Amino acid sequence: MTLGGRKGKPSNRKKNWSSVEEAEQENSADRQKGSDSEDGSSDEEEEVEQKAKGVSGVIETENLNAGAGKLQKLSAIGGGEDVPKPELSRREREQLQKEQAKRNYQKMHAEGKTEEAQKDLARLAIVRQQREEAAKKKAEEKKAKEEALAASKARR
Repeated sequence: MTLGGRKGKPSNRKKNWSSVEEAEQENSADRQKGSDSEDGSSDEEEEVEQKAKGVSGVIETENLNAGAGKLQKLSAIGGGEDVPKPELSRREREQLQKEQAKRNYQKMHAEGKTEEAQKDLARLAIVRQQREEAAKKKAEEKKAKEEALAASKARR
């Protein structure tokens, strides 16, 4: 046995569930009873029932959700011009600043105004100069070989 001495609560032991058909029959029976009692005397009873109780008779309220129909765009109403844009959150603002700084840096780099771009251009100039020198040296060596070959042929 468990600590309490019982297995479960007695209210959980038997539950009677009705089927869908039984529920529909009960609802239809209730509707028929309600429609039979509607007479001329029922109008007077309804007025008595509708008479407000307590503070609700003093305060007039209306259901704000009752008229909620189709949503309209702000531009269709005409108030869209004067409404300022909502302020961005800190994260959104930082993200935009970061993207703008990146675009600005890329633009400056392309123009050659950043230190990194200047260093790259200097390296590129050195490499071009070395390649030109190597090409000249190779051309001179080729020319010297041709002259040596021509001189050797002339001796024979």
